[in-house]
Formats: sequence, structure tokens, C-alpha cells
Amino acid sequence: MKQSAQTIQIQKMAVFGLLALLCLCTSCVKEQRELHPITITFPPGFPAMEQSVSELNITSEGVALGRRLFYDKQLSADVSTSCGTCHEQRAAFGTFEHDRSHGVFNSHTLRNAPPLFNLLWQKNYHWDGAYRTLHEEAAQPLTGTIEMGMRFDQIKSYLENDASYREGFKKVFGTWFIRPELITRAISQFTATFISANSKYDRVKQGREQFDNFEQSGYQLFQSKCATCHPEPLFTDQSYRNIGLTVDPSLNDLGRFRITGDRTDSLKFKVPSLRNVAATSNYMHDGRFATIQQCIRHYRYGVQSSSTVDPSVSNGITLTDTEEYNLIQFLKCLTDSSFLNDKRLARPN
Repeated sequence: MKQSAQTIQIQKMAVFGLLALLCLCTSCVKEQRELHPITITFPPGFPAMEQSVSELNITSEGVALGRRLFYDKQLSADVSTSCGTCHEQRAAFGTFEHDRSHGVFNSHTLRNAPPLFNLLWQKNYHWDGAYRTLHEEAAQPLTGTIEMGMRFDQIKSYLENDASYREGFKKVFGTWFIRPELITRAISQFTATFISANSKYDRVKQGREQFDNFEQSGYQLFQSKCATCHPEPLFTDQSYRNIGLTVDPSLNDLGRFRITGDRTDSLKFKVPSLRNVAATSNYMHDGRFATIQQCIRHYRYGVQSSSTVDPSVSNGITLTDTEEYNLIQFLKCLTDSSFLNDKRLARPN
């Protein structure tokens, strides 16, 4: 049976449509292959990661996009604050020489912004462990009323009106539609690369350097006095403990209890890593101490008794002034200068 000219024309159009679809699919595959996956370097001696690298799908392009978002003050309600405002590289991506972080419209946050590094080895995030994944952790400051103060629809509108951002999201995620989870995924890819494992301590452990006498003595003191809560190589056991700090009545911050509602968690905060501790002043969850010495003096003389205070510090930690000095010298050996000055992590030009 002969086909009509109209039927033949329709068939040709269908074939051309199919070819166009195949070309589009091929283009998408090619674009995906143009992404450059990043392999996370596993520092010697580190334990297994707590977060899934495969779920983050880290690429050079994703990290570059996340880096730009991390430092963009346009993502805040008054265009004054970015992630990098409270998490400064010179302070190991913590709050630099300040008690508590400032947010939008001259607000003051509840806590001292914790430093950001070795995040893939953390089980939970924030001082009270409120967030389980990097995605969740990245979302909270963006929309927090006393942090960056934005809604995701506002952030989305800003990003979609910027041609370079649109191209960046299309390149990394294959879509023009900038969804909230894509924003946090990009930021997570960037912060996942914050790995700090090149301090003098690390080089000593690898046999490339040696401690001096003061540092060696301090290391031995650390192992006997501090390592229960701050075990090597992460220098945190990631637990939540009440270390006997008095409660600031203006903040009334009860720590982990705010999340669990369990009274036994009252006044417990996450044990921070001591890596880069010499660079991360101020100290404690509310930044009440300006120096490492003040922190150690708290353990020597200032622990306040309560029903939830940790037994390991309830009677204080006995140290002489000389031992205190040597301990501080060791703690300075945990500074990773290459991390603090890594241009790949700095604000983009």
C-alpha cells in the first residue's frame, strides 16, 4: 500500500525528532564526562570516614561552585555576611579572635562558630550535634534568622538571575533549575575538601621531624591528661560532655539538651578537635576564653560541679605551671600552616 505524502512527512519528522533527542542525550553524557572527579586524600593513620564521599560526588567544578557560594555575601539578607565571614580560613575556618559570631542586621549568634576541617570524619555537626550530614549543616546558616537570614526562594531567585551561576549549576548538576539541595550540595563539596593533616605533629609521626624537649614533654602530658576526650589522630572522640563551665545567664545555653530533651545531656557540648587550636581563638562554645592558657586554667582551677559534669574533669586536672607551658608548646604543634594558607580554599578573586 502506498503511503500518502503527508504520512511520509510525519514519519520524517518523527525520525528527525528521535535523532535530535539522541543528540541531546549524547550531549548530556558528554557534559557529564567533562566533569573532573576529585579523590579525597586519606591522611595516614586516620580512621574510616563517617560521611559517604560517593554521595557527595565531589568534582573540581562542584568545588569551584561551592567555593563561590561559600564566600558570597549576596546570599545574606543584608548583603553583609557569607559562610566565610564567620568561618575564616586564618582561624581554620572558625571565628577569628571573637567570642560569638555576628550575623545579619548586627545580630549576635548564640555560639562561637566551630572551625571547619576534616568534616568527612565527623558523625554530627555543630556544638550540639543537631545535624547529621554536610547538606543539613550547610542549610542552617543560610536560613538562620540570626546568621544569614535568607529564604531558599530568595537565594534561588538571586542565583537564577546571575548567568554565571546558572551556567555553573548546569555544568555541575545538569539542570537549569537551582533547587535548595543543589545549593547545599555544592557548598558541601567545597567544605568536604577542608582536610587538615600536615601539622608538625603529623610530620613527627611520619618520622620527618622531631619534637623539641618542651614539645615532647607536653606530648607526654597530653597523652596522660587529655587524650581520653581528645584522642589522636582526630584529637576528638566526638562525644558530648559537660566540662564544668558556668552558665552564661544572658544565653542560657544548655547544649545537647536543646536537641535531645534528655536532662542528662544538660550543659553537654561536642568535644572539639584540638587540631589548629592555636589558630582558632576564641574558645569554648560561647568563646568565653581568649587564650589556650585560659582554657587550661579552667581545667586546673575552674571546673564547676553539677549533676552532669564529666567524671574525667570533675576534680580538675592537676598540672604545674611548667607542665602547663609544655602542654601549650605541644598544642602549638597541631597547627597546620599549609591548611591555613591553602589558596585553593581562599576567597576566589
